[in-house]
Amino acid sequence: MHPRSLLRSATLALAVSLTLGTPSAFALGKTTPSAATEAAVQRKPVAQGLYELAFSPKQNAVFVASSGGFGDAAGPAQVLRLNPDTLAVEARIPLERKGFGVVLDDAGDRLYVGNTVDTSVTVVDTAANKAIGTVQLMEKVVGKDGKAAYTHDLRELVVDAPNHRLYVTGHSGDGSVLFVVDTQTLKVINTIPGLGNAKAPGLALDAKGKRVYTSNLLAEVVTVGTDSGKVEQRFKVGAEQPMNIALDPAGKRLFVTDQGSEMIRKYQVSSSGFTSSHPGQRVLVLDRTSGKELASIATDAGPLGILLDAQRKRLYVTNRDGGSVTAYNSDTYTQVASYAVPTHPNSLALDARRNVLYVTVKNGDKDAKGSEESVARIALD
Repeated sequence: MHPRSLLRSATLALAVSLTLGTPSAFALGKTTPSAATEAAVQRKPVAQGLYELAFSPKQNAVFVASSGGFGDAAGPAQVLRLNPDTLAVEARIPLERKGFGVVLDDAGDRLYVGNTVDTSVTVVDTAANKAIGTVQLMEKVVGKDGKAAYTHDLRELVVDAPNHRLYVTGHSGDGSVLFVVDTQTLKVINTIPGLGNAKAPGLALDAKGKRVYTSNLLAEVVTVGTDSGKVEQRFKVGAEQPMNIALDPAGKRLFVTDQGSEMIRKYQVSSSGFTSSHPGQRVLVLDRTSGKELASIATDAGPLGILLDAQRKRLYVTNRDGGSVTAYNSDTYTQVASYAVPTHPNSLALDARRNVLYVTVKNGDKDAKGSEESVARIALD
């Protein structure tokens, strides 16, 4: 498979809504879910092709992107508004383009939805339950084969609502970039190069520190200054497949899922001659000023999504291949709970007031083609 085709496959499969390690400071065993944790989980199939989701305290609703899937059995592209207690669908918001990643500006009643395969962002009014605009991040380019195509596809989005900025990662083996959108005019105001010649899956915003943190499959963390509009720092990390990022708002820590996917490993080898020396399946805790490894936390297979509840000192991880969500004390790095949510738990959202976690759960190869995927609700301890 051509490296770009493999890159696109990895992006879609790993929730578009996809170096030498140091010795682990912490290594944790796996915990079998108890009856109590199993009772805490409820789930409901809602639509085909689910990817990322967000919880809105203002609307008291869960919003989840549904691409509709692909092929002859694909359903409509839409954003679903779910009741946060029952997971019942309260509204279906049609999209003209398939939706994958999402980020919520709750105060502004806006949900930004990444249209991965169209290199654009759809803007949804969460109060009116309707799409109100599309931001085209780049135009198609005619290749050597005479066909027009986008040179970059998308994954993560973060929003700095007070400063009216939306940041979106654009992927290309020839050079990933960071798109900067003015959320008032809905125009692209900058395209920042330098995120690495590989997929750049992780994205986190430190609005106060005026920094955006990204990760790439060259085992790097790359920092972009929001004022300077350029790459200000990059460092190698021990994670061979640094995926999603959670940022400690009160300190200098970054939590990064190191996935250990065989599909991604094949992409790394084919695109850059990368030689693997660590199986992954962990979360790395890094000093975000230096890249120094502070801890390595063992997870179930295929860690992907990550969310930090700093107030409760809890770190949550979706284990895509393990079919679980694991919870850790974010200070001691010890595992405190495990929740079974097979087949492929994907993305996370938190209702911090009620201490409820929401998870998108994707189907596996054994599920019927065209069947609906699920959202799980986990009542946390």
